[in-house]
Amino acid sequence: MGGGIDPVTLAIVNNAFVNICREMGITMMRTAFSPIFNEGLDFSCVLFDRHGNMIGQAEFCPAQIAASLFIVRWTVEELGVDSFEEGDVVLHNDPYRGGAHIPEHSVIRPVFFDGELFGFVANVGHLAEIGGKAVGSFAADATEVFQEGLRIPPVKIVSRDRPNMDLWRLIMANHRTPRNTWGDLNAQIGSLRVAERSVQLLLERYGRDLVEEAAEELMDYSERWMRTEIRAIPDGRYAFTARMEDDGVVERPVTFHVEVTVDGDRLIVDWTGTDPQVRGPINATYGVTAGATYNAIFHLTDQSIPKNSGVYRPISIIAPPGSAVNVVYPGPSVGGNTETHPKLADMVIAALAQALPGRVAAAEGGTACNFLFGGFHPRTGDYYANYHLEGGGWGAKDYDDGNDAIIVKNGNCRNTPVEIFETRYPLRTIEYSLIPDSGGPGRMRGGLGTRRILRVEPSTEVTVNALFDRTKPGFGAWGLAGGGTGGRAAIMVRRKGDAEFRTFSEAFGTVSPSKFTNILLEEGDEVLIDSPGGGGYGDPRARDRERVARDVYEGFVSPERARDLYGWECP
Repeated sequence: MGGGIDPVTLAIVNNAFVNICREMGITMMRTAFSPIFNEGLDFSCVLFDRHGNMIGQAEFCPAQIAASLFIVRWTVEELGVDSFEEGDVVLHNDPYRGGAHIPEHSVIRPVFFDGELFGFVANVGHLAEIGGKAVGSFAADATEVFQEGLRIPPVKIVSRDRPNMDLWRLIMANHRTPRNTWGDLNAQIGSLRVAERSVQLLLERYGRDLVEEAAEELMDYSERWMRTEIRAIPDGRYAFTARMEDDGVVERPVTFHVEVTVDGDRLIVDWTGTDPQVRGPINATYGVTAGATYNAIFHLTDQSIPKNSGVYRPISIIAPPGSAVNVVYPGPSVGGNTETHPKLADMVIAALAQALPGRVAAAEGGTACNFLFGGFHPRTGDYYANYHLEGGGWGAKDYDDGNDAIIVKNGNCRNTPVEIFETRYPLRTIEYSLIPDSGGPGRMRGGLGTRRILRVEPSTEVTVNALFDRTKPGFGAWGLAGGGTGGRAAIMVRRKGDAEFRTFSEAFGTVSPSKFTNILLEEGDEVLIDSPGGGGYGDPRARDRERVARDVYEGFVSPERARDLYGWECP
């Protein structure tokens, strides 16, 4: 690999770094209270050296992994490296300090070996309820950060292994579900203890000097590999523009623009030309925009490159402060991580499609279909809140159809099983299915979106919030190389006794049909959630006849659509 340590030892140390992060994740899954952690896997685990360089990460949430690059380094710089003592844990969720959005809480623990600081272990997780104006802390009509939940600057929640109970009491008093917060935060903190011990065992086995030298060589190796990947892209400037349908507050589209410059072994990704930050919460923090940029580039380069700080060095990002891709205080941003990130990533990919034809995919569904709800559980009397994500269709590739029912690429999360969902919450799942004809047509078809219908159980009132995108005409997932647009998302309601589903704007007068807060539903009311399909790739008329026939047979494409778009006739 070009350094002083043999390649086998380097590979062993790199795998150890990754496995330590995986151990953190397994601890989270097995000890957390909320389905968002133990089923949805909405968290990430990372390892840093004492200088704030990432030296290890596991395969969890891409958005959080990228944001943690800034979270840990900026926290160490703000507090000072000398302020950390053995047994400390620093907590923060401030979106203006490198975070992705306010529900995601970072916990950082220093790792000492023989009395000297080696580095830091960190965990970033999305707490399902952190206060604010909306149940589930996803205020789709927020106009400032104070409406989005309790904001915490970097502060020690544990000092020398002694919990800061004053801070704990402050947090518990501001969250609607303090029991879950207690369990989930302790799961995060506990995972750091597991990782700390594993790092110390690694240092005992190989020695501090070798492990630190290996970390430096691995970062340099990843940088060289990424530069080689970039050199394989033709030099030039490649641009793309896209829109989101509204910001949840003002009924007006929001425009995003990117220009990617390939210059030898460097990439410059410039978001200048994006609209100024908006009133509603779809603004992206710098961490979100950087994460989306890195996410896109990783999709287009060799997946085997060790993921550490070195891999990010050849990539420069320009995101003007005060724009919708770099929100400034006190602008809201809770939807930027779930709704804006996947659009930004797909924009970088679409821009580079001009340089890498055949290597890129069409746009994915691009909305997490955030559906949040809460209330007093009729069986227990306890207050509950849940953050529900929905998987949609991914974009088709030159060589294959898009995947069906997959969470947006920034999340890498899982759907909560229906059985778990119905056990924990007073909503019955009436239907959960793939939506025929939702995949964008093409030589390769976009992935299918899903339909879920939920019914409020007897003797129950449920407060619901939603933050969706791609529900309006003209905003579906774009295709490539002549491929068609994916099907649209929807969030609708059928009140008890009504014959048809209506939009929440029609039923409750919300400004946006896809972004609203604090709507009260009652026994027998039903909610319909449609996730969008992915864009198609290539001319639909060039699609293999056997593929079309199989789509029709399996119900993925209707006979009428097969005839009109693919030129297929039933034999």
